[in-house]
Amino acid sequence: MPGAKRIIGFVWETVRRWFDPREMRSVGSTPDYRFSLANERTFLAWLRTGLALVAGGLAAAQFLPPLPLAHLREAIAVALLLLGGTVAVRAVDHWARTERAIRLGEELPASRFPAVLALAVGLGALLLVVAVLVRAVGGR
Repeated sequence: MPGAKRIIGFVWETVRRWFDPREMRSVGSTPDYRFSLANERTFLAWLRTGLALVAGGLAAAQFLPPLPLAHLREAIAVALLLLGGTVAVRAVDHWARTERAIRLGEELPASRFPAVLALAVGLGALLLVVAVLVRAVGGR
């Protein structure tokens, strides 16, 4: 299991860097505080998005009526909860990578995650429209 140990070590080191301000300050030079604050506001916006997805997952689990497909309500709830957690973890990783790039005067890190998230939310909405229409047509 040397591969698994290496992966665990990499994840542990990444998470440790997120929570160690000395690590962040040891890289590059202190940037204009406005850039760091803008990066923090973006991070907080991503956290709000993650929280909204988690809240949507809990609402789906508690308030959606049974849908035409077995366990569809639970699948929707779990998908929203997992997506919300993923957004939160991705937010802190992106914040740390962006802050590091700012301190080093490098190009900001590119990310496909916003596009992937938008597609996932759009697909989820489309699936919900289909489920609502199936229920409406089947209920007649």
